[in-house]
Amino acid sequence: MNATSAWLVAGALIACLGGCTGESMKGSTYVFVDATVWTGNPQQPFAEAVVVEGNRIDFVGTRGEALARAPGAEVVSMPGGLVVPGFIDTHVHLLAGGYRLSSVLLRDAATPEEFIGRIGAYARTIEPGEWIIGGDWDHEQWGGELPDRAWIDSVTADNPVWINRLDGHMALANSAALRLADAGNPPDVSGGTVVRDASGRVTGIFKDNAMSYIDRAVEPTTAAAKRRALLAATAYLAQQGVTSVHDMAGETGEHQALAALRREDSLRTRVYLAYPLSRWESLVEAIEADGRGDEWLRLGAVKAFVDGSLGSHTAAFFDPFDDAPEDRGLLVVEPESLYSDLRAADRAGLQLMIHAIGDRANATLLDLYERLRDEGGVKDRRYRIEHAQHLRPVDIPRFKELGVIASMQPYHAIDDGRWAEKLIGPERIKTTYAFRSLLDAGAHLAFGSDWFVAPPTPLQGIDAAVTRRTLDGRNPQGWVPAQKIAVAEALAAYTREAAYAEFREADKGTLEAGKLADIVVLDRNLFDVPAATIADTRVMLTMVDGIVVFDGRTRRNPATFKRDAID
Repeated sequence: MNATSAWLVAGALIACLGGCTGESMKGSTYVFVDATVWTGNPQQPFAEAVVVEGNRIDFVGTRGEALARAPGAEVVSMPGGLVVPGFIDTHVHLLAGGYRLSSVLLRDAATPEEFIGRIGAYARTIEPGEWIIGGDWDHEQWGGELPDRAWIDSVTADNPVWINRLDGHMALANSAALRLADAGNPPDVSGGTVVRDASGRVTGIFKDNAMSYIDRAVEPTTAAAKRRALLAATAYLAQQGVTSVHDMAGETGEHQALAALRREDSLRTRVYLAYPLSRWESLVEAIEADGRGDEWLRLGAVKAFVDGSLGSHTAAFFDPFDDAPEDRGLLVVEPESLYSDLRAADRAGLQLMIHAIGDRANATLLDLYERLRDEGGVKDRRYRIEHAQHLRPVDIPRFKELGVIASMQPYHAIDDGRWAEKLIGPERIKTTYAFRSLLDAGAHLAFGSDWFVAPPTPLQGIDAAVTRRTLDGRNPQGWVPAQKIAVAEALAAYTREAAYAEFREADKGTLEAGKLADIVVLDRNLFDVPAATIADTRVMLTMVDGIVVFDGRTRRNPATFKRDAID
């Protein structure tokens, strides 16, 4: 485990264990001064100070006025720093992210031997029969060869293994898992792939819809395990300056686990929770029973998939992959079937957040959204395309025309940029992660991480959007540099535009009097430093609802959770 991986595991726990006092800081008054304040408000982009009273912003303006307005307030001074609205991550898998903090870590395993060794070492730390899940491996790290169950069977004889590629669109099962799932030789499935070797033997790799063969055999996690994972996840998010998330959910019981934390006042990250589209009726019932929620936990959206991912060769394209001329990827659902469900959810007043990666998938979804608009009439729906990664130039203006929000994850660009061109060629990459083109076309651009697939670190995302320097260091001037955007545009995508993407721009996303006191303090002014240093920026303080949930000056988390919340 390298230092970064170790920090992922330890950091979230340190944040809570080091200073969970249980003392509520609501009702306190704060004045933020001696740093540049970027408000996100186009009418007043910059200010000298912010005053917080209770859980709301009371004043944004000059230093003198702020201090005079709040005598006796706690002063937060960060000379040379930057005060910004709390970051909103528009695409996370919150519970899965929490699980990953304590599971086997394979994202940076650079060779098959290291991959095998880490799994074997982790297996020795758990009980026989316990499932090994997560992992987030990346076969591109060692040249692109997919792993095989034969690699790990000898080191996991006592434990079933079901570990996913970092994009979540394919996973590896060992032989023990295949036996438990009765999936030794399963039939092929529409919208998915069971990978077999030349002899027809199942290698253990399952893609997209075929992953259900193993998913159904994995033992469900307990309520206590969900609770621990969510507490670890939200503590880690506080360290990154993330004050709100749009949770793509996906696991049964996630809503109940979050609601339990809300009831005990242990949530310190605001959550907009999406249900799977297949469960839209359950979501309607939940809303009818208890409403859409409050400022901490809200309902109202559904999530579904059109295709898979680029790295798994399951993203749907019009033209074949350059490195696999017989392969155009796949749609994981028939468009007409998807349209039927989208129409029902749309008419029930639910927001649609639909995953599309390849250019064919994006065009298909835009077509479906256009049909919904034409049949249902024009209204403020704020349809979203999650990822919107690979677009035909002709489809970019359609985002503005149809009012579709591009909900994108800039870290993916600097990750995929290491190898994407060999898959789709030099022409198609020109409108890959097309941040600049979408903004120039007038589209709403909201940013997130796709955690667990990528780290939930907005500062790395801002760096990715502004510099587009790939993780391998081979593109110092930026990968597809024509798609770079400015610091203010990237900040807006993580704040103001992200709030718009959940219909909450009246309450958060900018620093304005009357809005919720969700505030982040950075150690440097991103507008004054070289772009190459953005990724080195540190979060010094995170405030949610007027509560300091992370203080990077002391590496403590003074009021995140009750003391017994992690017991």
